[in-house]
Amino acid sequence: MMNRDDLRTESQEQPYVGLRAFRRKDSDRFFGRARESRELADLWQANRLTILYGPSGAGKTSLIHAGVLPLLDPGTTDVLPIGRVSHGSAFPSAALSQHNPHVFALLSSWAPVETPTRLAGLTLRGFLQGRPRRYDPYGDPVLTLVAIDQAEELFGDFAHRQPYREWFIGQLVDALDDDPNLRLLISIREDYLAAILPHEPKLSGMPRGRFPLGFLDPAAAVRATEGPLEDTWRSFAPGAADALVQGLRMVRVGRMLGQEVVADAKTVEPVHLQVVCSAMWRFLPADVEVITSDHVRRFANADRSLTDFSEQMIGEVAHAHYGDDADRLRSWLRRNFITDLGTREIVYQGETLTAGEPNYVIRALVERHILREEIKAGTRWCELSHDRLIQPITQNDRTTEQVERSDGPEEYLRAAELALRDGEFGLAAKHAEEALERCGDNTRLRAEIESFIGNVAHRREDYEKAVTHYRTAAVLFETLGATSAVGRLLAGIGRLRLAQGRPSVAVRELLSAIRRVPNDAAIQTELAWALWHDGHPDAARDVLDDVLSREGNTAEALRARGEILAVTGQGNAALRDLERIRPLQWPSARAAYALALSLTARAAEAEREIAELLPEAEDHGPALLYAAKVREAAGDGGAAAELARQARAAQSPALPAHLREEADRIARTPPA
Repeated sequence: MMNRDDLRTESQEQPYVGLRAFRRKDSDRFFGRARESRELADLWQANRLTILYGPSGAGKTSLIHAGVLPLLDPGTTDVLPIGRVSHGSAFPSAALSQHNPHVFALLSSWAPVETPTRLAGLTLRGFLQGRPRRYDPYGDPVLTLVAIDQAEELFGDFAHRQPYREWFIGQLVDALDDDPNLRLLISIREDYLAAILPHEPKLSGMPRGRFPLGFLDPAAAVRATEGPLEDTWRSFAPGAADALVQGLRMVRVGRMLGQEVVADAKTVEPVHLQVVCSAMWRFLPADVEVITSDHVRRFANADRSLTDFSEQMIGEVAHAHYGDDADRLRSWLRRNFITDLGTREIVYQGETLTAGEPNYVIRALVERHILREEIKAGTRWCELSHDRLIQPITQNDRTTEQVERSDGPEEYLRAAELALRDGEFGLAAKHAEEALERCGDNTRLRAEIESFIGNVAHRREDYEKAVTHYRTAAVLFETLGATSAVGRLLAGIGRLRLAQGRPSVAVRELLSAIRRVPNDAAIQTELAWALWHDGHPDAARDVLDDVLSREGNTAEALRARGEILAVTGQGNAALRDLERIRPLQWPSARAAYALALSLTARAAEAEREIAELLPEAEDHGPALLYAAKVREAAGDGGAAAELARQARAAQSPALPAHLREEADRIARTPPA
């Protein structure tokens, strides 16, 4: 049997996880949520759709990873990795085909080792259909369990995400309709619950379930305090853990008649419990084996621990956004989020600014549990996350020690990825440049950062800058012998050259990429697009035929071949390809489908498609030209000519050079 000294040696690690969420490997120190874990595991398996909701900091992510996943029987369930709908990566985004970023992020979570270029060309249903089916010992298919954590990211008010939301939800519906054994769990902050409820019926039909998760009640909080010490050399004396929890429950809420007013919060926020317990463990003398109430009073003081926590979090945000001026940030918080009576103030959150500061500052404070957001009557508001934060923020008479920071390049790159995710391109570039300055002689990390800066430039449509950074990254990866990475970067450069209207250069770059990554269907499909734009439709068809002979369900290759077939007058063949990837989302694919319908004497259907498409295709050259050809086939020469002129002037994207002559011909057609 292991003696106490051996146990002490093996358990030096901090038993409390602190600010981060529990992971599955932390399940042996996840306590206080046994009932919730069982109930949510049962709901997930029993319902087509289960919605887990609760306030920020309630521990939804921890419950799924450390509470629910260990309860699932691998013999009767096939559980995919927990998914997210936002994704940050140094992978060259320009190398990816057109895709829904939410779908791509979720598939990247479910299949982290899969090639991103392949994932970008898949639908959710296509991905799930391609997975090997698992069966139980009786020969019946097991349940496939999928989860989306932090689904509020889907409903954030970011203009660049909104067009993809309905498309993403439509793909979830298709996947659920396709497989009766698929079970979906969605975890979302309760202030976003109203945003997802309108989609609930079409996502699941019946049955469906909802599971609210609140903060810890006192008994659960005591269990969460004592449990992690069971495999350590320390333990709590009777009543000591209760005293710690009691200290967290009692909160100063203001002053009345010169006296402090203290209220019993009745519950404990898990993040605050972890902050206090982690601080206690860190400061306990090494020879303490039994933690008494006196130790709790001295080393687990809730106000002091949470003050230190708030200072650290405010310092991090100030470092990222205020030039390390934590006093200025604290002053802004005090002016706007604390009333003259010393209570929390609710502040309206605007489209881009809140109380005069950019909303990315608000998001940084929310992520660090300083602020919390709430939606009321369709309007977003925010306030301090807890009354305990009032005192440290209002202590303006003390000198704030400068927080010494030693963030490495990885931390700055992660911050850059989060900023890019939220569409804050300038902030993303700033963090990435800082990461580049700090990466030293780490060639691989330097290459990844260069690639990421190229991604930022790509999103800003600064294609020449993106090419420069991708080229630098490719040279660095070449020195490391990372041939595949070089190929992806060259593919990204090829797509950028195509976007610049230089298809011949794009062809050369893509051929160079294929020499390094010879079996990548996505890069070969991009080569076909470049050949088509360069005026070589037969060569493009040959490449696509080869891709589809090997990987017959590649959506992007089917779309490319379908468009080429439609424009070259082969309506029936075009319909066969495009029907396989419906519903069509991209304007050129939808317009090509309408053109194929008109070529097969289905003029009424073609006109309906064009009428729905045109409001979305006002500057899309190929889509406008295909619409012009539909109107020309219908005998409406005047409308066709006007659409052809618009196609000739369009820039997002511009017409391929070899189609401009066709646009000119239609534009010259005299009105009937």
